[in-house]
Amino acid sequence: MSKKENKRFNDNTRTTAPKRGGKNRRDYGSNYEPRRSGAPRGTVGSSRSAAGSRAAGAARGRSQAYGSSRFEEQLSNVGQDGLEVVAGRNPVMEALKGEREVERVFIAEGSERIEPLVAVAREQGVIVDFVKKDRIDAMAPGEKHQGVVAKVSEYKYASMEDVMEKAKVSGEDPFLIILDEITDPRNLGAVIRTAECAGAHGVIIPKRRACTLTQTVALSAAGAIEAMPVVQVTNLARTIEDLKKQGIWVAAADMDGENYQTANLSGPIAIVIGNEGKGVGRLVKEKCDFVLSIPMKGTINSLNASNAAAILMYGIRRCRDK
Repeated sequence: MSKKENKRFNDNTRTTAPKRGGKNRRDYGSNYEPRRSGAPRGTVGSSRSAAGSRAAGAARGRSQAYGSSRFEEQLSNVGQDGLEVVAGRNPVMEALKGEREVERVFIAEGSERIEPLVAVAREQGVIVDFVKKDRIDAMAPGEKHQGVVAKVSEYKYASMEDVMEKAKVSGEDPFLIILDEITDPRNLGAVIRTAECAGAHGVIIPKRRACTLTQTVALSAAGAIEAMPVVQVTNLARTIEDLKKQGIWVAAADMDGENYQTANLSGPIAIVIGNEGKGVGRLVKEKCDFVLSIPMKGTINSLNASNAAAILMYGIRRCRDK
């Protein structure tokens, strides 16, 4: 009996083709053809290669993931124009109200309660684009953007003169926050936010071995980055010396210091918050006038840097508001 006459090999009467060398119609689909005699290794039928099949499959996967070739083109251009992306409704609104130049605002189609933001943007002549949420996700990957992002100019650092002018305008003694090698952008953002709420006049950070102003910082600060001057300095120890010459008392936050609740926190003051792991550096600590501590009653003997900063800032605010 020939193979043609044998039902086992008659594909017309079977729902699946028989196994041939481990590959069959279940693997290659309805266009399966066995390799012809003389065909080069690695080919299926007369034209399709395994490599070609894999490439085609990968291309189909990319197309399904991004939705269209146009979206792939948009995705490739994100971040290549030299502008920074601010994500979230509050940060975008504060950017529009602040001094930074907002180039364009992107809002996810179908977003609700965005009329005030759109009104402010259009009042200032900023272009507002309503786009698919996929594009917002691509511009701010992993961020809680709430369907709103904006492309803005880079964050501008303030000068020490700006900080002193802010204190002068407020009618209060200078109130400054100095951060010694804070590396977590969320900590930096939280400190900036609390500093703005507590009425501080400026935040000072070092240029090296520390977090700088980034999108994550702006998001954690919830818009406060637009209102709080941030000064970036080359040498913290030298900066502390300069501040002391201007009559500002400088206090380091550390475990072996005076209880902040009984310390004199009135007058012009700057507090130094140390690195998340090692605290205030030795040289910086030596330059400070005194050391403040926060009482610990639990089994853990330290606080998160931004939490410690918040407690001390409001200790100063309490003294000022008496």
